[in-house]
Amino acid sequence: MTEPGAAIPLATLPNLRDLGGWATADGRRIRLGEVYRSTELGRVDADDLRRFAELRVRTIFDLRTAVEREASPDRVPDGVRDEALDVLADAGAGAAPAELMKIVSDPASADRLLGDGRAQTLFAQAYRQIVSLPSALASYRRLYTELAEPANRPALFHCTTGKDRTGWGAAALLSFLGVPEELVIRDYLLTNEQLLPALEPVFQQFEAAGGDRALLVPVLGVERGYLETAFDELHTRFGDIQGYFDEGLALEASVQQALRDALLE
Repeated sequence: MTEPGAAIPLATLPNLRDLGGWATADGRRIRLGEVYRSTELGRVDADDLRRFAELRVRTIFDLRTAVEREASPDRVPDGVRDEALDVLADAGAGAAPAELMKIVSDPASADRLLGDGRAQTLFAQAYRQIVSLPSALASYRRLYTELAEPANRPALFHCTTGKDRTGWGAAALLSFLGVPEELVIRDYLLTNEQLLPALEPVFQQFEAAGGDRALLVPVLGVERGYLETAFDELHTRFGDIQGYFDEGLALEASVQQALRDALLE
């Protein structure tokens, strides 16, 4: 059996992996081949697009803002539905996950924006928004409702780098399905192994322009503390993961059961 969280090696679609394979606390397992996560698909070349098509994904859920989508529209195989779910629509300008490329393209202001722990502060704020914003709750409600429908799977969801909005979408779903916290965090942190090497040209360009590579690591990678902040927001607002699905997302019991039936084995 494939190791849970193993990368699906497509050079122009990094951070692509199956959400299946993880064990639950009650001895079951997340079903493979049903739900995938990745970076945005705007840079997928023709060869990788053909390989991606072999996953037989029927639906792609794009968690990016309208500006991000316009800047780099998804390239998808023929017949695949691409649905926009703007998690940060209510955040206004400057939400850290949506501003990644702008941040890394301006080394001159990077220290002012990111130095002395400011990057961690920005992302902590962003992760609370990802849990609590009305647009976030509406987007994840739609995502999980759609994933419960057999006609929409296999499915993939993504944001720009597949780590923050996507990371929370995966972490919340795995938690809801009963995957223990440490395994949820392990899946989340795999981004540092599967994404950062692919972003080496970004680091090199940033350094060549006079930037400090260390400033980008907490921006382009993930930290355990980011996800812990999201769960802290969840616990504060909704009590626990079940409360998040019941009250925050307002997912009907029938949808929740359909998710469990579809994704657990």
